[in-house]
Amino acid sequence: MRNPWSDAYHGRRVLVTGNTGFKGSWLSIWLHQLGANVLGYSLEPPTRPSLFEQADVKRLVTQVHGDLRDLDHLTQVWREFRPEIVFHLAAQSLVRASYRIPVETISTNVLGTVNVMDVARLHQDPVALVLITSDKCYENREWERGYAEDDTLGGRDIYSGSKAAAEILISSYRRSFFREGDRVPAASARAGNVIGGGDWADDRIVPDAVRALMAGEPIGVRNPPAVRPWQHVLEPLSGYLQLGAALLDRANQALWTAFNFGPAVRNSRSVGELVSLVVELWGSGEWRDVSQPGAPHEATLLRLDITRAGRELGWQPRWNFDQAVRHTIEWYKASSRGEPALDHCRDQIATYEAHVRESSSV
Repeated sequence: MRNPWSDAYHGRRVLVTGNTGFKGSWLSIWLHQLGANVLGYSLEPPTRPSLFEQADVKRLVTQVHGDLRDLDHLTQVWREFRPEIVFHLAAQSLVRASYRIPVETISTNVLGTVNVMDVARLHQDPVALVLITSDKCYENREWERGYAEDDTLGGRDIYSGSKAAAEILISSYRRSFFREGDRVPAASARAGNVIGGGDWADDRIVPDAVRALMAGEPIGVRNPPAVRPWQHVLEPLSGYLQLGAALLDRANQALWTAFNFGPAVRNSRSVGELVSLVVELWGSGEWRDVSQPGAPHEATLLRLDITRAGRELGWQPRWNFDQAVRHTIEWYKASSRGEPALDHCRDQIATYEAHVRESSSV
């Protein structure tokens, strides 16, 4: 049995924005595996080291250095490449950084998304848009239940507000310009807290933990009781691929909407549980609570309702919390041993695809 996205991308022209980032690098590798002709449009890798450089992703794609806020350059690249589908991931993606650089966060996350949609609006060729935002786009009321796609958008911090604003404008463009015919099927994707090998960003708990463990230092943990919808990076990417394949089919305009891609509710766990499992799998180390009064606000409880993705796309998460953390730490341990990053990414993609096929045939 094939995966739902197995044949959709072979020979397709696929534009990935933000492909030098963590998720964008994984997606670029996966699309290359699926036989796509990938063009990456991005700034330089946001971290040193970076998965983009470790896995030599530029060897797999046509790479263009560009800022999505530069509409003229984006238009030129788009016109020359003529993408059939766009995965828009480029963003300032850190909550705490948004307190330090609010204007850059808003301009990147809002104007960048608008520019992608506007070039699609003005360009004559058909193109499908998968526009990635964030689970932080919801007005977080610390509910026990998961947030569904039609719940109120909002954002106490600048990052969350920028993603809510992007979602509102995606809906506005869809209803204003993408209603007639099927030239630009567009959908947004909201993922949970993603973990996986190759994330080296500051102020993210897993890379912070790995850096501390490699240095033989205690892991400093802010807000250990906070509950998050942790998922391995391949989970939401499989959702993006499945959504994109459905949009390329153009048969069902009901899919031109927003989708949550997150773990099963039972796999939403606290930060403390996550770090404890990381230490256990690493085989050494410890963590300490370094929460400080008056620190920038971060939500305490966040879960996603993924009913729509299951009902409309047939998508479901495949790896539970323990599997997600185990595969993540396996990647970092392999990296610390100097093993080729690209090989390990490909191995994990193959393992995940096999899991999808096995669970789909049951």
